[in-house]
Amino acid sequence: MGSESAARRMLEADVASTALGMELVDLRVGHAVVRMRLTSRMVNGHGIVHGGYVFMLADTAFACACNSHGPTTVASGADITFVAPVHEGDELYAVAEERTRYGRNGIYDVTVRRGGVDGEVVAEFRGRSRVVQVNGR
Repeated sequence: MGSESAARRMLEADVASTALGMELVDLRVGHAVVRMRLTSRMVNGHGIVHGGYVFMLADTAFACACNSHGPTTVASGADITFVAPVHEGDELYAVAEERTRYGRNGIYDVTVRRGGVDGEVVAEFRGRSRVVQVNGR
């Protein structure tokens, strides 16, 4: 049984993600959807949005999904493949799905789409998680 409230509390305390306007759209155990509208401050020297913002959106959805189980969980690694450029004004949706959990580890896939959860795929992200002890470090 999960604790979606733990993931909600984590995101509410996430100054970096909330400052960028990220919003939790859907949350269930092992699943999360986070959206963000891209602004002019996110555009790089090529006139497209910097990939770091796309990565951060995917990483935030991943964090919500893996923390939906309750224990404090962090990333142990992640990879992203950029499929299409994104632009100022685009609204992106990151849909995170748990693939497997084993011991204190997990694997999650996040698909980032333009315009909605069924929109054009712009990036694919795979995150690896690790449950950590809060007091024992």
